[in-house]
Amino acid sequence: MQIELNKMPAFGVAGNFTGHLEQAGEAGDFANVITKEQNAPKAIFPTYIPLQNAIGNKNKIDGIPSYLKVFPFDSQKIVFPQGQQNLQVESECAIICDAVWESTDNGKKLKELKPIAFGASNDCSIRKEGAKKISEKKNWGSSSKGLSENLIPIESFDSSSKINDYRIASYLLRNGKLIEYGENSAVRDYSYMYAKLLDWMVEKFNCQRCEGPAENIGEYLAVAGYPSQIMVSIGATRYTDFGEHNYLANGDDALIILYNEKHYSKEQIEKMLLAGDLCNDEISFLKQKIQL
Repeated sequence: MQIELNKMPAFGVAGNFTGHLEQAGEAGDFANVITKEQNAPKAIFPTYIPLQNAIGNKNKIDGIPSYLKVFPFDSQKIVFPQGQQNLQVESECAIICDAVWESTDNGKKLKELKPIAFGASNDCSIRKEGAKKISEKKNWGSSSKGLSENLIPIESFDSSSKINDYRIASYLLRNGKLIEYGENSAVRDYSYMYAKLLDWMVEKFNCQRCEGPAENIGEYLAVAGYPSQIMVSIGATRYTDFGEHNYLANGDDALIILYNEKHYSKEQIEKMLLAGDLCNDEISFLKQKIQL
């Protein structure tokens, strides 16, 4: 399985876990977004658009915000954006997908997404007022996001596959104390998952427009040369009371873990975290030092 993260565009899904947008103070951003179902995700937002294989004229390339052209992923650290203090971990399951394209009269459109791997993701976010687009709070340069180096292969993406048994946990290690930051949540409890999620994402990649906090992500993919792989963090889980009301501080370690609930309990995972013993092919683990 060949995956080159710096060569694939990366995205996130907004509002795919009930209650997160309200905790993050972002529900109002989507007040005018109409969805087909009440619990449907709100939008897909970009976090990174590689341009090694860019096509199109200069105006189209320049139309992609400059901050999205910077590779933001670092599996070791998160570096504070200059002049900003209010950072929160967003613990998520990310999926790497092969992208299948079909030709149209106006170029190409996305036909299908085929998940090939999943892993722990930190879609770290700045909490600030006045951002017009979601992506403005997501990529502030190198070392602003995280994806575990231990990705787990996906053989099938449905309720009978092993991903259905995985849980997402997140913690801060602060002054030697392990603090639960996000609610321990089952991957299967995303509002949209499996075929329903993939169909929704294909529709959004093809049809989402630059309206409100959303962007024309299909145009971004066209300029990027219709990439063969796409990474999507499929939604942030809810915060614990501590996570909702406490921002990241210099020296913290942000810990995000995807683990199989049939093989490990929450208590076992916490003991393994404190012991630093998470080198396991069944676990996708991300540990990032927070730095000013």
